[in-house]
Amino acid sequence: MPRVSTDQLAARRQHILDGARRCFAAYGYEGATVRRLEQSTGLSRGAIFHYFRDKDALFLALAEQDARRMADVVAEQGLVQVMRNLLATAREGDGSDGTADLSWLGTRLEVSRRLRTDPDFRQGWQAHSAELATATVNRLERQAAAGALRDDVAVPVLARYLDLVLEGLVSHLAMGLPVDALDGVLDVVEQSVRALPRATGTA
Repeated sequence: MPRVSTDQLAARRQHILDGARRCFAAYGYEGATVRRLEQSTGLSRGAIFHYFRDKDALFLALAEQDARRMADVVAEQGLVQVMRNLLATAREGDGSDGTADLSWLGTRLEVSRRLRTDPDFRQGWQAHSAELATATVNRLERQAAAGALRDDVAVPVLARYLDLVLEGLVSHLAMGLPVDALDGVLDVVEQSVRALPRATGTA
């Protein structure tokens, strides 16, 4: 029997994650039964749980993947750019019927719900969520050192502010509310953390 390559294993794992993401988005964590996960991934439960210990581990892997991708964007471009990317995704069609592919929203909202209701999940998630928070603070500190960040508000406060805006944006998009004015809103958010203009004296 030919050995399966590392690339093939990684591709199969990602295939499972992609299918599971759609399933969790459509049915929520509780409604994403093993049968539905099989249908969404096109694989048997044995194949799915060969890669992931159980449904909880599968969901946590999805949430970790999202947080890691966001942290990468934050490190290079900031948390507001993450929000712009989410908004752009909400506006794009999925290539089939013109509707937006918002499966990432389902994962994000399920994370928020489980953090409130599941102490075991909350404990397991804390270490992984720290990556995004750390990336945000590090980015803001670099901006502050470069003189590009307002200096009248502490960096941790600005980081928490941006995180709250992100959560609000996710909820807004998840509810299917209008997005036409959100570019302007994000412009205001971005301007609100920038260095304040220096007053110029008069002769």
